[in-house]
Amino acid sequence: MRKALLLIAIPLLASPTLAQEDGAPFTIVETGQRFQKLFEAVDAIGDARATIRIAPGTYRQCAVQERGEITYRAAIPGQVIFERTTCEGKAALVLRGRAATVDGIVFRNLRVADDNGAGIRLEKGDLDVFKAMFLDSQQGILSANDPAGAIRVEDSTFSGLGYCPDGGSCAHSIYIGHYGALSVVNSRFERGTGGHYVKSRAARVEIAGSSFDDTRGHQTNYMIDLPSGAVGFIRGNTFVQGRDKENYSALVAVAAEERDNPSEGLVVADNRASIAPGVDRASTFVVDWSGERIVLAANRLGSGLTAFKRQ
Repeated sequence: MRKALLLIAIPLLASPTLAQEDGAPFTIVETGQRFQKLFEAVDAIGDARATIRIAPGTYRQCAVQERGEITYRAAIPGQVIFERTTCEGKAALVLRGRAATVDGIVFRNLRVADDNGAGIRLEKGDLDVFKAMFLDSQQGILSANDPAGAIRVEDSTFSGLGYCPDGGSCAHSIYIGHYGALSVVNSRFERGTGGHYVKSRAARVEIAGSSFDDTRGHQTNYMIDLPSGAVGFIRGNTFVQGRDKENYSALVAVAAEERDNPSEGLVVADNRASIAPGVDRASTFVVDWSGERIVLAANRLGSGLTAFKRQ
């Protein structure tokens, strides 16, 4: 399995170009139509299936997808950036069509009044995310509920995300509602600024080959929170718990809020977990509130970490 630490080889940090001078950077691949605004391309697709190719640039635009199956693809991965602009006070992309794919796009500096500003707000339908970056915002991906839907995230980075105001509900790097399935593979989570790195109420999870580096986190909580329980597996990941924690009692939490989903047979295996150098404390790798059988196997734990605790 590829190492998540090596996944970002895209030229993100090169100075991004401005949107193309011809003013039509959004192209529907299937028809050749070109548009000045992203929402114009989305509206032109309507209920069809199509790909929008996006020219390199930094855009203060957003779009709402009401229908159809749309792929949003950067012409050059890492050189298409959406920043500082949200639709409906929610996100750069608000998705409620049948399905969407986001490929090679960067989302950064997204904030809204209710503290849930995200790169992607998914309200229904399937979502695939590849080679994307979510940076310095309140949330990366936030979803509503769609028990028939599936979400897949691969080769992506989540950095500088999360917010937990005093007395308010928290934002997280990824926050998934009651979805059918969530897959997070070969992705990186780092430098959280509150909340959890992955919080998911999906009935089934696959979290594999990813890294959770909390060494520069600020007021963070769990690395993975499955508050309603889940089946599936958490396998082959690397976890480092940092110093500045709002809650350091666990790295992975199962059914801490309710037991809406079965957790029988959830597998947590072949992971490596540690507490950051210089941090002298004890914690537990997996804490379970479900009371069901959680399978732990071949996890390599550093000093100060207990493998499992049942609450």
